[in-house]
Amino acid sequence: MIAGCSGSMATAKTAGAPTLFAERWIDGTNGDEPATQVQALDADTFVIRQSVRTNFEAPFLYLLFGRDKALLIDTGAEGGRVRPTVDRLISEWLADHKRTSIPLLVAHSHSHGDHVAGDSAFKDRPDTTVVGHKPADVAGAFGIAKWPDQIAAFDLGGRKLGIIPTPGHQAAAIMVYDPRLKILLSGDTLYPGRLYVPVNFMDDNRASVARLTAFAATHPIRAALGAHIEMTRAPGKDYGHEAPTHPDEHRLELPASQIAELREGLKAKLDTPDQPQVHDHFIIVPVPARTE
Repeated sequence: MIAGCSGSMATAKTAGAPTLFAERWIDGTNGDEPATQVQALDADTFVIRQSVRTNFEAPFLYLLFGRDKALLIDTGAEGGRVRPTVDRLISEWLADHKRTSIPLLVAHSHSHGDHVAGDSAFKDRPDTTVVGHKPADVAGAFGIAKWPDQIAAFDLGGRKLGIIPTPGHQAAAIMVYDPRLKILLSGDTLYPGRLYVPVNFMDDNRASVARLTAFAATHPIRAALGAHIEMTRAPGKDYGHEAPTHPDEHRLELPASQIAELREGLKAKLDTPDQPQVHDHFIIVPVPARTE
């Protein structure tokens, strides 16, 4: 469904996307919920959610291990304390593998404040590198010689990831593809929520989604996992901005078919800020021009 305003209240379905998480995500409806929640996709892959009670953005972060290094995607929003959770997961992983250390690379799905606010907590962490916030910093960290047209391979040691530049929502945005689990970490470019795109970056976003579409045609994707949930389970129905709770929350997992739906939606003119294009599982929202 595509519309210019909110959709029907029928139950939204995400046919084609598997259910990857056994637990319901913390959503602010329980006053006793912890500051973070962790669910594992396998023994080397962890998804962390920051509680909406610490910040309305309630972002998702991703920690992936290979033999030689670990990769953390995003450090959370203001008000969060994610380093203790990350440190605990790394300590447990090292103990399980009878090791004492592993280098950690801290990168970002993109450089907006709700994804980099926790960077300072990692600056003094031993054996840790924090990637900068500019496209050149990201390209250098992942060996992307031709930004944004090159999709780079980044090896954690026995686990080679695909790094896909996706400027549009923000200039330094990337997605990360894991062929082991066949998952796409899709940041703020694709998730069940409001996909904000500055009108002056709309063409960049279209080009990024076109590259992503070509990539998806040759790489199996079980699910796209984004950085937020802002949709309810009702088609086209989102929460209000800065909602303190997320009752009846949409699943995090989106099927690969939503990549094609996003590309189709982006064919519209979309040059007027704050005139959203509503789909069942996301809403494209043009916003005023930005510098980055």
